[in-house]
Amino acid sequence: MMAFPSEAVAHSRVLVVGDLMLDRYWFGEVERISPEAPVPVVRVARREDRLGGAANVARNIVSLGAQATLVGVVGDDEAGRRIAALSRQEGIDARLVVDPQLPTTLKMRVMGRQQQLLRVDFEETPDGGCLDTLKTDVEALIARHDMVVLSDYAKGALARVEELVQAARAAGVPVLVDPKGHAYRRYAGATIITPNRAEMTDAVGRWSTEAELEERAQRLRGELSLEALLVTRSEQGMTLFTDEGRQHIDAQAHEVFDVSGAGDTVLAALAVTRAAGLPWFEAVKWANRAGGVVVGKLGTSVVTAGELT
Repeated sequence: MMAFPSEAVAHSRVLVVGDLMLDRYWFGEVERISPEAPVPVVRVARREDRLGGAANVARNIVSLGAQATLVGVVGDDEAGRRIAALSRQEGIDARLVVDPQLPTTLKMRVMGRQQQLLRVDFEETPDGGCLDTLKTDVEALIARHDMVVLSDYAKGALARVEELVQAARAAGVPVLVDPKGHAYRRYAGATIITPNRAEMTDAVGRWSTEAELEERAQRLRGELSLEALLVTRSEQGMTLFTDEGRQHIDAQAHEVFDVSGAGDTVLAALAVTRAAGLPWFEAVKWANRAGGVVVGKLGTSVVTAGELT
């Protein structure tokens, strides 16, 4: 395995575009059951906000030593301002599109005894005007970056993802896409897509053998004109498909504590190592190692270059 290219990573500039979220955690102790209903009572002792969705990808990119610019849509509300403030604290260059009619996507988790007891989501889909502004902002930024990452959580920011892929291709900048759903035609022309096992199944159907997966993956890669396709497979590791064929690496997690945001970390590590000039499979090896580290942490977390090396 090649050494982590820290110096090249430090000079890499990655543009992250996608669905922004605020992950809010309320930590507390559970000592009794409510007399009103058969549910635990959590006495909240600590509160914490973390960047989520595409913002967590950007956070991981900075944590690994690269430079990140973040574009997405937030509301004119407390959660949106919190995303802006946290981005500044993390060293992310956030170019946020503010929609006064839109609530910022917020995932509020109630934690008791290091376990998630409840999650409450607030979200709505941005309108066309916001997406016009987002596209204009992205087009103005692409040429200043070495890599574009599109983080799709199906919250609406990438409803017109085809236009963003085309803009990056026109500028000659590679595009990494973390897809959602099964309509992968919209990602045609990207450099690589990174579906997880369930998403790949949605896209190509169930497979019974590795040969069948390879045949379907390579066919999909050809149909979408992708340079590479990476299937992340949890405890089964990761499988890369390119012109060179199939390359697989086993998972490296020693203890899985929380998988929240693990895909964001994998995407970030893949982006920075590829932007630094590593071949695809070497970049996948580092992404796999990063994913193995982050699932040992609680909640949406980051991995540093020091932890990887």
